[in-house]
This record gives sequence, structure tokens and C-alpha cells, in this order.
Amino acid sequence: MPNPMQDITANLSRRHLLRSAGLMGLLAASPAYATRSLATAKTATKTGVATFPLLTAEIESYVAQKKVASMMAAIGFGADAPQYISRGTLATDSAVAVDQDSLWRIYSMTKPVTGMAAMILVDEGKLSLDTPVADILPEFANMKVLTDPANSLDAMPAKMQMTVRHLLTHTAGLGYNIITKGPLLNEYNRLGIAPGVVSKQTLPGFPVPAPTPSIDEFSRRVASLPLIAEPGAKWSYSISLDLLGYVIQQASGVEFGKFLKTRIFDPLDMTSTFFQVPESEAGRFTTNYAPVGPVLFPIDPASDSIYLEKPAFPFGGAGLVSSARDYDRFLAMLLGKGALDGTRIMSERVATLGMSNILPEGVQTKGTWVEGQGFGAGGRVGLGTPTSPKGTFGWGGAAGTAAFVDNVRGFRAGGYAQYMPADTYPFQQEFGQLVYRDLMGG
Repeated sequence: MPNPMQDITANLSRRHLLRSAGLMGLLAASPAYATRSLATAKTATKTGVATFPLLTAEIESYVAQKKVASMMAAIGFGADAPQYISRGTLATDSAVAVDQDSLWRIYSMTKPVTGMAAMILVDEGKLSLDTPVADILPEFANMKVLTDPANSLDAMPAKMQMTVRHLLTHTAGLGYNIITKGPLLNEYNRLGIAPGVVSKQTLPGFPVPAPTPSIDEFSRRVASLPLIAEPGAKWSYSISLDLLGYVIQQASGVEFGKFLKTRIFDPLDMTSTFFQVPESEAGRFTTNYAPVGPVLFPIDPASDSIYLEKPAFPFGGAGLVSSARDYDRFLAMLLGKGALDGTRIMSERVATLGMSNILPEGVQTKGTWVEGQGFGAGGRVGLGTPTSPKGTFGWGGAAGTAAFVDNVRGFRAGGYAQYMPADTYPFQQEFGQLVYRDLMGG
């Protein structure tokens, strides 16, 4: 009989987590899709779930085949209320159907939220894209860059200062313990420099480093290590948005989690978005699974989830739990160029800037997940190619979620599931394609 824990070890490899991250938010559309106007897209749809037959069939198939416990989507035009497509239950052993208020681990869909929080401070003049990080966090004043990242910790003084732009766009030269290799990975693990948490369980093959106890200590430990590349030279997925949370905290004078709540969540009526799920809300929390052949192994059961405990600090790169309704309101604000329902979060100019390509000039992206694409404030930006529709901005999460806005065609879309690694199934990668195909009438 197969050992499910051995299978989990094989499936939850660093390579799979790497690919999961690489698939986040990738959208594909033909040039024909990229020319659709909002009016034409609306004409192609009617009220109700049947407006997205291909996406609905995909979601129904996943649940019917028991590949997932549940799956859903939320799609809305302009500031209109979204249409929801939902199938399945909170867990395989639950009778409670998922809906717009069910709670999902959105992992790296946290990044655009943190990115837009930084843009609020840009709007207020407390930050600029090219503010040196060392102006806010002095420990980053004298960084060094590895000379041979794969084999040693030997380093030379950095020629460039790390900036807010670099943190927003994963071009700061920082690492990620799900990606970084060699001696630097050992140092990241030794110092507890990790992107967040997955489970209370010890998963085979995944040693859990002692967590960094606070966001300020996290910053100091990151600054004590060399960079993998010169700031601005190379796109490399990283802990930069986690560090940006501390920059936001220091620049605003408000604790990062509280800043998000008072400046984004409360004004947008996002009442179901948390770094720690309150015990009172646990009854609508989904369970996260690792598919092992035909079996869904619960790696983070809702009733005993790591997210019911207070995190070491609010992880700006991967720490949020949210509902489809809440995240749709965040997307609708982006689609509204910084405003929703008469409430303005940031100016139209700055919201547009945050959703535009702000990659440093000359940065190397060849061979990365964003080759041929742009990158904005924590999310991928479409450049008007067949696989990168103009006007799109978004990202995804390690448990199979994906979300984006399309500012040219005037709609937003979010897809939700809970399985790891995200590339176990093609749902995350195909989500955007299915949405566009349905808007084209198949």
C-alpha cells in the first residue's frame, strides 16, 4: 500500500512550490480576446452562472471528480456586483457549501495588497518609487552582493542602493527559501527568513526554521545577509513584499497590519480579510489539501489551522486569508482606479501607476516567470501580447488561487481553491484563459 506521507514529500517539493509560484497570475489570451471592449464583453454575457459555461464546467468537473473539496470564481464588470460560481464544501468531511463569504488562504495574492498599500504612501509623498530602502531602514545602507551565489557566501559591496521600486517588483536582489539555492538558502533557513506558514504539521522534506520573532528582527536578519544580485539587475521572486510591509510601517508610523485594516480593508468594507482568522469565523474557513493520487490529504485542517494562531508578524508577501467577496472588492477598487462606491483609497494617477510596468530599466527577465511581461506594485502587468493582455494586473497564490483586473475591457476576476502545490492541476494557469474564452462566447 502506498505511503501517503512519502507521496506528500514527493509532491510538495521545492521544485513544485517554485512552479506553483511561477504559475501565479499567469493569464493567456489570443489577440482577439485582447481587443474586446467592455460593452462587447457585457453583450456576450447574461445574468447568472450560465454566463461562464466553460469556467463553470471546469469548476464542476474538479469537484465532481473529487480533485478538490471546493472551488469557486467571482467575476464582475466595472463596479457592478460580481457573479459567483461555487461548487463543493468547506472540507471533504463538511456539509457546509462554500460561498462568497467562505475563507480561503490567498497566500501570494497578498502581494498586490501590500504593493497598493505602498502606493498609498507614494500618493501622500511619504515614499517614492525610488526612495532608497536605507532611508527608511538604515540596516540596508551597506549591502553586499554574492560573487558566486550557487557555491559560496563571498560577496562584494553593492553598487546600487535597494529602492521601494525594487521591493515592489522583485528586483531587490533578495532571496526566497522556496527558490534560493546554495549557502544562502542555509542562512535563510538558519535565521528563520521564510515567506510565512503552511501548517502546524511537520511535512516530510520540509524542515520548518525557527520563525523570526518580529518584523523588525526580520528586517535586521535579511540585511545581515548578502544579496543574490545587484538591486535592479534581475527579476527574482523573493521576500521583498514581506520586507516592504516593514517599510510601510516605518514610513507611516502605523503597524503594518493596522495600516492595511484602516487604509484598505475598513474603507472597502473588507470584513473577512485576516492575518489571523478569529475563532468566531472558523466555521466558514476552508481546509487546505495536498492531492496524493486519488486522496486529498488535509495539510492544514480548518479546525486546527495555523491561521487560527497569531503569526510572528503580518507577512506582506503571503500572509492573508480572505473571502471571494472581500478580494473582489479590492479588485473592484483597482478597476475603479483607486476608488469604490464613492470611497477613494488613492488617487487615480497613483493607482494607475501601481498597475503599470514599473520594472527598472534594463532589468533581466529572460528565463523568469515574467519574461515578456511587465510588473507593477506586487503583481504582473500585461504588455499587449497574446499571452500578456494589455491593461491586466494581478497575481495568484500557492494554494491554487488567482486574481486579476482588466482595465482595458473593464472587468475583474478571482478564482479560488485550496490545494498545494498549485501546479498539481492546471486550474490556476487556465483560469484567465477560461474567463476570456467565455467572454468571447466560447
